[in-house]
Amino acid sequence: MYKPTELTSLQTRLRPAPLAEDGTPALWTAHVAALGPEAARLARDVLDPTETAQAASFRREADRALYVTSHVTLRLLLAGHLNRTPQSVPLTRLTCPGCGEPHGRPAVAGSPLHFSLSHTGDLALVAVATVPVGADVEALPSPDTVDNVIRALHPREAAELRALPPREAPTAFTRTWTRKEAYLKGLGIGLARDPGLDYVGSGPTAAALPGWTITDVHAPTGYGAAVATATT
Repeated sequence: MYKPTELTSLQTRLRPAPLAEDGTPALWTAHVAALGPEAARLARDVLDPTETAQAASFRREADRALYVTSHVTLRLLLAGHLNRTPQSVPLTRLTCPGCGEPHGRPAVAGSPLHFSLSHTGDLALVAVATVPVGADVEALPSPDTVDNVIRALHPREAAELRALPPREAPTAFTRTWTRKEAYLKGLGIGLARDPGLDYVGSGPTAAALPGWTITDVHAPTGYGAAVATATT
């Protein structure tokens, strides 16, 4: 299990350590409660016009704060790796492998750097690597939600979860779902691919998938997280 670096402050330019050449991702978490006010102050000089407009479109302040904190954190980290100003990092979307449209995995135009951003509730997770990467963080669902969504999983995963005591199902479900989402984000296709097609497992260790390594990520109480990295 990976343990991410928890960011406790933001700077105009973070200086992350060099990335591992073997593809091991660098991971960071950012809590809105801790970083939200600082991110809001930096947003004008960090976010690009598209992100600024997107932030302004949120009706709920909590949603806006999560978006701003997540994207300011992402841009500061990418800028530190690329040695350029955060606002000038050229973010783009790769071609979707499912339909060929330009809404696939997010990327830095013209750079071999790979990254993934996920956020929910009060928490953001950022992964950066030298290989394609996908990350996902989710809040633990209620038992009723597990019952409603379990049918979307691989039949073996659904059977594993149904065999668990009800109190254990939310944690195991979140472990399964974040692994699956991280993998699908890494592929660049997301939930356009049926989440029931691929078996990642609900146990302590993720099942192997061709060309990908999936690893659980240590997350705060009430959350689950995972990261997937390409091996070929």
